[in-house]
Amino acid sequence: MKTSIIIKVILVLPLILFVDYVLMVVIGCTTCLFGFSNDFYSGAYCVYGKIILALSALFFGYIMYSDIVKLYKQKKSIAEE
Repeated sequence: MKTSIIIKVILVLPLILFVDYVLMVVIGCTTCLFGFSNDFYSGAYCVYGKIILALSALFFGYIMYSDIVKLYKQKKSIAEE
């Protein structure tokens, strides 16, 4: 149980963050290619980055939720005995 949580934190979380980084690079390069101004990078680009990061955090929380609930129930049942 604990090993699956550790594996997810060590492997899945960096992978999600790397995908976020690549997405932001692709968005930045694409907008530069289309000639967006510096105002875009000061406003909308930051908003897109925050949205992508928030969605990634929610996805990671969704992945971790079942393992955390199982761990909590296991510790609670041990404490009752």
